[in-house]
Amino acid sequence: MTAQSQKKIKTAVLGASGYTGADVVRLGAEHPNIEFVALTANAHAGKPMAQVFPHLRSLNLPDLTKIDRLIDSRWHGIDAVFCGLPHGTTQEITKNIREVAPHVKIIDLSADFRLRDLETYAQWYGHDHLAPEFQPDAVYGLSEIYRDQIKNASLIACPGCYPTATLLSLIPPLQEGAIQKEDIIIDAKSGVSGAGRGLKENTLFCEAGEGAGPYAVGSHRHAPEIEQELSAKSSGNVIVNFTPHLVPMSRGELVTCHVKLAEGKSVADIRASLEKQYQNDDFIQILPQGVAPRTQEVRGSNLCLISIFEDRIPGRAIIIGAIDNLVKGSSGQALQNFNIAFGFEETLGLRQLPMFP
Repeated sequence: MTAQSQKKIKTAVLGASGYTGADVVRLGAEHPNIEFVALTANAHAGKPMAQVFPHLRSLNLPDLTKIDRLIDSRWHGIDAVFCGLPHGTTQEITKNIREVAPHVKIIDLSADFRLRDLETYAQWYGHDHLAPEFQPDAVYGLSEIYRDQIKNASLIACPGCYPTATLLSLIPPLQEGAIQKEDIIIDAKSGVSGAGRGLKENTLFCEAGEGAGPYAVGSHRHAPEIEQELSAKSSGNVIVNFTPHLVPMSRGELVTCHVKLAEGKSVADIRASLEKQYQNDDFIQILPQGVAPRTQEVRGSNLCLISIFEDRIPGRAIIIGAIDNLVKGSSGQALQNFNIAFGFEETLGLRQLPMFP
């Protein structure tokens, strides 16, 4: 056994009382190189994690504490931080960590460093960027696409859940010239956990159950993130039609992408681009022809299932991606990025098979 494989990374989870923070802990508990030394949750400070999330009671975890304690201790004894904090908060925390503990690797699950353009960030998130000096250092954490950059990153901006499923489905055919960059339509659906654990009227059982509906129509914050990455992988600016929907399930995400074939290209070319891109990736599965993915087939796993269909409209195709929004769409991808950044096997802590039924 090598020294690297035995090394323990002393890790803090900020915002551990949220769904993404809890899933970082759940997944990280099976990681042989992670030692959780601090868990923060200001509203639940002083409580054991088992009181907030009883399903984690078998784990030997530190009690929840306020972030102020870590700031006051100058992040002593911490090697890595997973930030599952509300938008806007991680920027200030990052500034503090960089000032007093620049060796700490920051894996941010919020949107604070996803958008490279500061004006775009201010437009979509309603305030100026609070740590603009660190934005150029942030690597967009779409694991399978930016693996080489993540290896040397100290600040990793993990993608949103919708962008993860969408970009994994669209970047290879767009980059290979199999589809056009114009007229991309993304019909997206997510489980209620994507809205977070805070009390909101629209996510109450009586409000979200037994029905489905769109939200943030034409104005969802993940749209500019998707456009940023598709534009970076194509020959020019990409604008998408993106509409998310809330569906009455806890976990799961399905994106149905309607695209135009490039001149002289076919559905077979889309499939070839995806198979080429992900041939050595453990978590991306391109399904056989005629087989559509379902969210039940990825629940609890770090998998992304992708299918390609010929549209009945000539010259168009349909690409469908399915992920667990809390795992591959958030905490699982964050752990995958942790593995890449620290030089561990990419699948460590992430080998869980989907839970079915």
